[in-house]
Amino acid sequence: MERADRELAFMLRYENIAWFSDGKVKILDRRVYPRKQEFVICENYHEVIQALRDMVTQSAGPYTAAASAMALAAFECKNMSGEKQRKYLQKAAVEIANARPTTAKRMGLITSGCLDTAFKAMDKGENISDAIMDYTVKINNMRYNKVYKMAQYLADMIPAHGAVMTQCFGETIVGQLCRALKEQGKDGVRFFCPETRPYFQGARLTATVCCDMGMDVAVITDNMPAFVMKKEKVDVFTSAADAICMDGHVVNKVGTFQIAIAAKYNRLPYFVTGAPDKVHPTVDTVTIEMRDPKFSLQAMGVKTAADGVKGYYPAFDITPPELVSGVVTDTGIYTPYDLERYYTDGNMGEYEMVI
Repeated sequence: MERADRELAFMLRYENIAWFSDGKVKILDRRVYPRKQEFVICENYHEVIQALRDMVTQSAGPYTAAASAMALAAFECKNMSGEKQRKYLQKAAVEIANARPTTAKRMGLITSGCLDTAFKAMDKGENISDAIMDYTVKINNMRYNKVYKMAQYLADMIPAHGAVMTQCFGETIVGQLCRALKEQGKDGVRFFCPETRPYFQGARLTATVCCDMGMDVAVITDNMPAFVMKKEKVDVFTSAADAICMDGHVVNKVGTFQIAIAAKYNRLPYFVTGAPDKVHPTVDTVTIEMRDPKFSLQAMGVKTAADGVKGYYPAFDITPPELVSGVVTDTGIYTPYDLERYYTDGNMGEYEMVI
């Protein structure tokens, strides 16, 4: 089977995201990459859930990890009776999907697909874990190819020697955008990546992928975007999203909202990439995850605040549709006020897969 991760950066290749093999799941530890190349090894699906909660992998990484966790759950219950296997896998699917609240509905699409695949394999007497991993490659291929189409539409919006500002780590779209720009002869595009505290995904992950793909990239601190937009004549602000609600609200890594405000003030467009989420008809259906506030009081493990000072740490924020210039999908760019048309046109979401 041809793989859609070919020619992409190291951390975008499937086995380097999260992978089930030999009764274990290994997950690239994005908390320390690229200064260290280490994998967290999980010996049961509960350990994968904990790794997701501990931010071992972020952005789209958890979706590959979720599928791998389902393969591990199948391995764990392989010697149970058929009915007990089904119940074990159903329980695992729910628990894995709800590892983190804000992305639970998208994750549920992945684990439900794995569950259907598992049941079909059981009925045919096939190895369930192998069937789930085959399914994982297929859905990753489908998603990567969809994201590549998004990247082509987004690349059309960027001048040949333009400047792009990103936010957080959009994973697949970062590598595919670099690839699309090169194919369009736009090697001279510059990237500015806010560091994205407190996990520094922009500094460590986005910038590394851009560098690996041969692009000109600079890291800026999270309080520099407005100045850089004006000083460096940034042409486009872009991000992926953890949820694109059908009412046009964008849920993404905290900090996206304020950069979108700065982009609006500086008269440059904000394009969010991804398909709208039918599972989120309105922004009221999204739960914003509040993480350990102590994490805001340190930087890469070094404490920065005085004892007695409180922290505050929402993982995501919400950007209203009036700040969104367009939603870049695999079939074109939609206004945030007309997202229903994406589905009435007969399209499927980024994480909705029919195999």
